[in-house]
Amino acid sequence: MPEVVREAVQAQTTQLQDSIQRENDEFLKTIDENMKKIIKEQVKSQVKAQVTRILPRIEEAVNAQLEAEVLVEAYDADETILDTYGESTILKRRREDDDQEGPSTGSDWGSTRGSQSRQLTASESAFVEKHVQPTCQMEEPSHSVFETGAEDQPIVQTS
Repeated sequence: MPEVVREAVQAQTTQLQDSIQRENDEFLKTIDENMKKIIKEQVKSQVKAQVTRILPRIEEAVNAQLEAEVLVEAYDADETILDTYGESTILKRRREDDDQEGPSTGSDWGSTRGSQSRQLTASESAFVEKHVQPTCQMEEPSHSVFETGAEDQPIVQTS
C-alpha cells in the first residue's frame, strides 16, 4: 500500500507543480506586458520632451536657410537691375555724345561718326561685351496693345 500512496502523492505533486508553473508563466507574461507599456509611455514622454527642445532649433535652421535663399534671389535681382541701369546709362551717354556732336553737313554725314565717337572706358567695354547678344539669340519683343479709351467717345463729324 505504501506504493499506491506514494504514486498518488507523486501524481498530486505533479499536478500542483504544473498548476503553479502555469500561474507563474501567466504572472510573468502580465509583468512583461506591463513593463512594455511602461517603457513605451516613458519613451513617448522623452521623445516629446526632446522634440519640444529640438524643434525651435530646427525651425531656426530652416528659416535661416529660406532667408539665405531669399537674399540670394534679391541680390540676383538687384544685380540684374544694376546691370540694366548701367547698360542704359552707357546708351544714354552715347546718345548725349551724339547729340553734342550734332549732325554732320555734307554727304559724309554717316562716315564721321566713327572718327568722332567717344571711346569707351575699359569697364564700359567689358560691360557691353558681357551683355551684347548676337541677333539670333535675342528674343523678339512683344508688341503692347494700348487702350486709348476712344471706343466709348462719340464720333463728331464736321461739315
